[in-house]
Amino acid sequence: MRTCCIYDVPMPSAPSAVPAPEKPSLKQPPAADRVYTHVKRGVLERRYEGGTLLTEGELAEEVGVSRTPVREALLRLEVEGLIRLYPKKGALVLPVSAQEIADVVETRQLVEEHAARKAVPAPAGLIARLEDLLARQKEQAAAGDLAAAAVTDRTFHAEIVRSGGNEILARLYDQLRDRQLRMGVAVMHSHPDRIAKTLTEHEEILQALRSGDAEAAVDLVHRHVSWFSHLARGEVR
Repeated sequence: MRTCCIYDVPMPSAPSAVPAPEKPSLKQPPAADRVYTHVKRGVLERRYEGGTLLTEGELAEEVGVSRTPVREALLRLEVEGLIRLYPKKGALVLPVSAQEIADVVETRQLVEEHAARKAVPAPAGLIARLEDLLARQKEQAAAGDLAAAAVTDRTFHAEIVRSGGNEILARLYDQLRDRQLRMGVAVMHSHPDRIAKTLTEHEEILQALRSGDAEAAVDLVHRHVSWFSHLARGEVR
């Protein structure tokens, strides 16, 4: 009879090394899109003021791309009316004109007054969203983040427009988004006292919707939006 010894027992093989799962690489947007976003944000947030001349070389260096995607991005921004291209010179950031303000105000009044009337009786979901947006805008204003406050301001009004359920009007209103943001930031910087009045007027609009007073809501929206037309004529109140 053979005696078993420990040397006869097969030793377990060492576990094979399992390679660590590779982390998915975050794919960057195309170069032209990165330039487009960079420049557009700079214009809307007033890092590039009206009258500023942007050159392809400077933008290419800022974003870390070649000049070809810069040209593509600038062409898109020219179509949107934010810049004007000058061959071999660069791109001029167009200032906000009095006529542009007047046109935007007129369009906003037509859309927003109609939307305010349709929003009554306001559903609970709309009231809750407006309350959240107003609270956020107050926080942004207190922190001095005027660009963010302008975005929230625009979103506040867009919620009322969307609540009407008219997709055509909602899309039309969305086309004004960039112009509104640019004007909003410019106004808040040039008239810093206006933000407090804006917050008060938003409170009043919200209260009119909450109480179901359609005519008061329409009147408040009209006066709130009309302030920009006074700005266009130099009659700031």
